[in-house]
Amino acid sequence: MVAKGFIQGSEMKKQGESQCTQKTISLLSPLGTIQVSGCENGVHTIQILMDVAPAERSGEAPLSCVVNDSPAETSPELQRCVEWLQAYFSEPQTAGSLPLPAFHHPALQGDAFTSRVLHVLLKDVKFGETVSYKRLAEMAGNPRAVRAVGGAMRRNPVPLLIPCHRVISSSGQSGPYMSGKGDHLKQWLLTHERQ
Repeated sequence: MVAKGFIQGSEMKKQGESQCTQKTISLLSPLGTIQVSGCENGVHTIQILMDVAPAERSGEAPLSCVVNDSPAETSPELQRCVEWLQAYFSEPQTAGSLPLPAFHHPALQGDAFTSRVLHVLLKDVKFGETVSYKRLAEMAGNPRAVRAVGGAMRRNPVPLLIPCHRVISSSGQSGPYMSGKGDHLKQWLLTHERQ
């Protein structure tokens, strides 16, 4: 079942903070439906629903990402995320110069290893580049934490924005994406960024 639009009562409690009410925007993209959830403070999650294979959309007019369903009022951070995703799919080279929205998810707060790895990936692995799990562990300050880097990629709440698809195995193979269910999406994304 695909939930669209405003999700009432969908709240996230963050340590030491009050609850926030999330809204969800549904986008149609070359990857299928993407749901972006967030509040006034930032984006909580991005979900790629995998309801359409990327190959099914190839050959259509220029790649795009259009709003399919949106609440009446959208926070500036959700709007910034939508604009970034639209640029990423239609003019990928411009997305890197656009400001990213604020993030508001516990996995991205604090100094935990997952948070540190995701922030290093966001900051240091640029558009069109790839990095191995091993190298990312080194960049995050713990060269022996290769498996933990894989775990951090699985827990990434905002794929595409924090580009876990750019993390590959040391052998050069692309490796799993979305716990192995989205390997074809990872290949599509890497190819998209090289064009």
